[in-house]
Parts: sequence; structure tokens; C-alpha cells
Amino acid sequence: MKLKSALLFTALVAFSPTSRLAADPAAQATPALKGDAARPEAAHWLRSELYFGAGPADVQDGGIAEIRWRGFLDKEVTPRFPDGLTVFDAYGQWRDRGGATGRLWTKVLVILHEDTPANRAAIDAIRLAWKASTHDQSVLLVTEPVDVSF
Repeated sequence: MKLKSALLFTALVAFSPTSRLAADPAAQATPALKGDAARPEAAHWLRSELYFGAGPADVQDGGIAEIRWRGFLDKEVTPRFPDGLTVFDAYGQWRDRGGATGRLWTKVLVILHEDTPANRAAIDAIRLAWKASTHDQSVLLVTEPVDVSF
């Protein structure tokens, strides 16, 4: 009986997932993630969210056409942040100075980037380009520090 128990224990250890990990050091998890060497972990990263008015929510077909939005991304955003971005379609509302509630379809652009003067200037240039092309009064910007791992 002791021999059967010892053989069973040996078989369980030999065929367990943890024993395969021990045999294959590349498959072992490490406490620190190893990411893209071009993006060091020590860099200070920001998450910048830009809110672009895409047209009144109460007017059918009164907003920015999708082809125009994509043209803006291709011309103004992607050249400044070619490594990637995310866009969400959203609905927003606010109260204007007169007390009326404004309702607007919105494009939310999220860019994760290193906190450098050049990247901050690129974000400002994107906002200015949108305002110039649409005559909107503003593009809301929310920026916060983030921890990023690739």
C-alpha cells in the first residue's frame, strides 16, 4: 500500500501543472511584468481624454459625419500619436449660462502617453485643430496620471 501511495504521489507531482512550470522557466510568472523595452516602466504616463462635440442629440443627422471624424483622426491625431488611441461614442449634457440644458453627441478620444512637453503640445494642437475645423467653443480635456504596463 505504501508503494502504491508513493507511486501515486510521484505521478501527481510529475504531471501537475506546477511541475511543468518548474521544468519550463520561460512559462513561469514573474512578479514584475516585462513589457515593451521602448516604453520603460519608470516613465511618467498620462491618460488624456478629449471630449469632442459631434452634434446636437435632439437633431437627427445634425452632427459630424463619421467620415469627417475619421478624416480628422487620420490628419490631426494619428500623426501625433501613431502608437494608438481609443475612441468612444457618448452622449452628454450640460447647463448653459441661461439655465437651458444642452444635449450633445460626443466623441471621447483616449490617449495614453508619456508626460512630455511635446506630447502635451500635441494634445493642445489636436484641440485647436478641432475648434478651427468645427467652430466649436471648446474641447474638454481631462488628464490624469496612470500606471501603464505593456
